[in-house]
Amino acid sequence: MGYIREQIQVIKERDPAIKSTAEVFLYPSFYALLFHKVGHYLYKKKWYFLARLLSQLARGLTGIEIHPGATIGKGLFIDHGMGVVIGETCEIGDNVTIYHGVTLGGTGKDHGKRHPTIGNNVMISTGAKVLGPFKVGDNSRIAANAVVLQEIPEDCTVVGIPGKIVRIAGQRVNPCSQLDQVKMPDPIQMEMCKMRQNVDALQDKIQVLEDTIVELHKLKDEKCKEAALKTHECTEPNCPNKEACETYRQ
Repeated sequence: MGYIREQIQVIKERDPAIKSTAEVFLYPSFYALLFHKVGHYLYKKKWYFLARLLSQLARGLTGIEIHPGATIGKGLFIDHGMGVVIGETCEIGDNVTIYHGVTLGGTGKDHGKRHPTIGNNVMISTGAKVLGPFKVGDNSRIAANAVVLQEIPEDCTVVGIPGKIVRIAGQRVNPCSQLDQVKMPDPIQMEMCKMRQNVDALQDKIQVLEDTIVELHKLKDEKCKEAALKTHECTEPNCPNKEACETYRQ
C-alpha cells in the first residue's frame, strides 16, 4: 500500500494530465515499477531466471524494460514509458523523471559496472541516451534526443549529440532559453553565435583601419595645400591630388 500511495502522489505531482486518482492504475510506469520491485527482490536472492521472467512480462505489458538488477530510488516517474530501457547495473536516485524512449545503457566495452548512475531530482527527456558507467549529478537535466557519454556534474543542463553542458548551476553557458520539451539550447547555434561574434569583431577592426586611412589621406592633402601656399608648388612628387594642389595654389 505504501508503494501505491507513493505512486499516486508522484504521478499527481508530475503529470498535469491526470484527472482522478483511479487513473494511476492506467499508467504503464505504475506496473513496470511494481514488477521491478518484486523482480529486484528475486534478483538479490539469486533467483535470476524468475527475476528476468518478471522483467520480460513487464516489458510485454508496459513497453518498459527494467533489468531486475537495476537499483531504483524513491519517487521515480516514467512518463508514457514506451521504449524505456534501464540496464542491469544502473542506479537511479530519488525523484527522477524519465520520458519515453530513454535508454540508460552501456557502451558494450565495459565489464562489471556498465550502466550510468543517475543522481537525485534528475530529468531525462524524450529519446535521450545515457551510455556508460558514469554519474549524472543531482538536479541535472538532459534534453530530448541527447546522447550523453561522459560524467555530468550537479545542476547541469545537457543537450546535443554528443551531449554538451549548456547551463551550470542555473547560469547560462550560451545565449539560449530555459530548457523544456520543445525549446532547448542548440550547441550548433552556440558555435554559430561565437563565429558571428568573431566576424563582428573583425569588422570593427576593419572599420577602424578604414577610418585611419581616411584620416591619413586628409592629413596628406593638408600637407600638400600648406606646401603649395609656401612654395607655390606641391612638394609631393607622387601626390595623387596634384591638380587640386595646383588649383589651390592659383
